[in-house]
Order: sequence, then C-alpha cells, then structure tokens
Amino acid sequence: MHDPYLMALHALADPFRANSLREYHKVDRVYLGLTNPQLNDLTKQWRDEVDLANRITIADGLWRTNIFEARIAAAKMLTQARMRDSDEEAWQLIATWYRDFDSWAIADHACTAGQKRLLADPSRIERVESWTRSEHMWTRRAALVITLPWTKMNNPKPEDLEIRERVLGWAGDYTSDPQWFIQKAIAGWLSDLGKHDPERVRSFIDAHGDAMKPFARKEAVRLLK
Repeated sequence: MHDPYLMALHALADPFRANSLREYHKVDRVYLGLTNPQLNDLTKQWRDEVDLANRITIADGLWRTNIFEARIAAAKMLTQARMRDSDEEAWQLIATWYRDFDSWAIADHACTAGQKRLLADPSRIERVESWTRSEHMWTRRAALVITLPWTKMNNPKPEDLEIRERVLGWAGDYTSDPQWFIQKAIAGWLSDLGKHDPERVRSFIDAHGDAMKPFARKEAVRLLK
C-alpha cells in the first residue's frame, strides 16, 4: 500500500542533495535528497486523504524501506496531538522503531511522533523507561528525546513533576556515559528545562555536573539566568 507514496518521494528526488545528505549523516542507506518542507507538504496531504488505520499501514511500509526520507515521512504520518480513533496501534508501531535508530535525524522525527502519544497517555512512560537499560546508544538517547515535552511545561501537574523527576533520574545515571550523543541529549534536556525551572537544573548540575563532559555541562547551563 505504501508504493504510491514511495513513488511520490522518488518523483522529487535530488541526487546532488542526496549525496550531501549521505556525507552528512554518514549512515549507509538510500537518500533521495528531499527537503523537510517537501516532506511536510507531502505528508500533510497524505494525512488529510487517509484514515488513521491506513496511515499506520503506510507508515509501517515506508519505515521498512530504510530509505532516509521514507522513514522521516513515516514518522510525520503519525505526528499529531490528537487522534480521533484509538491511538494504541500508532503508539505500538512508533514504540518499535527505536530498535532501528542509527542517526539523530530519523530518531528525532520518530520521537516527535512518540511525544504526542506519550502525552496522550503518560502511563506509557513505563515502556520508555525500559529503553534506558538498552545496550543500544540510540535507544537510550530516545528515552530523553521522547520525554522532552516535560521540560517545556509552564504549569506542570503533580503527575507531570513526577515524570520530570523520573527522567532526571535517568539523566543522572546517563552522566557517566561517555557517548557524545548521550551527553548532548542530557545537555539538551536540561537546557530546555532551565527555561522553566532553572533551580532544578542548578541542583542537577550540583549533583551530577562533575560527571558530565565539559561541553555538555556548559550547554546545559548556557541559558540560565
């Protein structure tokens, strides 16, 4: 069922830009060279044309191709705040993609789709917590990226604060991880939180800052007043 959608992606292919993407992301897969605005326009049209059940089928098929733009399009097909029908099947699909993460761009788009489903049902945090124990670096990173909405809440409810503290606990454990992408994810999470709760970021740095890489510690506090 995804073939017409894959054909639409191929129709906009730009070989020169595709080569640039391959060099930038340094992952061996097919790149078509589409821009993000092109993908936004296509997937918006597709979301308007098909119901949720078919969007899930299309997204699954696009993801399985392992084409860079197809995987991003798959995530965009399932990125929306509210789903009129039950979103459980969409969540179940998104929550399997983490096993395939191997680049930040694909991972971030998939996690953006996952953020909406996690906000819709915060009890799903239990499944996300299992990712923190993975040997796969991109899976561990995804646990921080998918929970970023909890850094941006101006008036968090008690249950939101509980999730925020839970993720900060994961971040504290991650500080001993030397992987650059993990350190960068910690810094990004703290930087976003600092715009809303700078004191909590300061207390985190007091407790864990010495274990962080210097660049990550600097980035985490860069915007604090």
